Order: sequence, then structure tokens, then C-alpha cells
Amino acid sequence: MPVLYSEKLLDHFRHPRNYGALTSPDVSYESFNPLCGDRIRIELKIENASVQEVRFRGDGCAISIAAASLLTELILATGNPTITDDQLIAALESDIKPARVQCALLPLEALRAGLKS
Repeated sequence: MPVLYSEKLLDHFRHPRNYGALTSPDVSYESFNPLCGDRIRIELKIENASVQEVRFRGDGCAISIAAASLLTELILATGNPTITDDQLIAALESDIKPARVQCALLPLEALRAGLKS
């Protein structure tokens, strides 16, 4: 049974992977949650239809920062930015309450909006 904040979530919050900016990203988009103030920017470098680099920046709660960090790892593992809501929530290995799901999905929202623009 998942715990409120898993060790994995806390580790990604305390030591985010792929944090920072890319030089001349092919995709760059920032999403903002006006209800809580979380802000996440996702940047991608794409070559031959495959993601070669991904970074994120932002300010937010433990859930949104950990989700952004995990999202970058999921993308880099496959080179494919097609991640589902369920995959990202499951990767957090935590009991994300309905009121906090928006925090967990904010990085994915930024990714999807960036890919459409």
C-alpha cells in the first residue's frame, strides 16, 4: 500500500534529476497552478523524433517537483514524451489525494502544452 510521501517522492524532491535549463530547447513551456502557486517549466531537445535531452525548472510543493523530476526520467528512459497521467502518478509510489493530483500532473500539463505549441 502506498504511503503519503514515499521515499522515492522525497528523494526526487530533495535531489531533483534533470533540473535546470537547456540551451536553445526545441520545446519549452511553463505551466502555473494559480490555486497553490506551483510553477513548472519543461524544456526538450528533440532529434530524429526522439527526445535527446529534457530539463525542468520551477517552484512548487514536494509533489510537483518530484513529479517533474520523475517525468524527465521517464521521458529519457524511452526518448518518448508520451507519458500517461496514470504512469506519472504510479511512478511517485505515493498515495496522492484527489486534491493534490493537480500538483502531480502539472509537469505533464506543461509537457503536453509545449508539444502542441
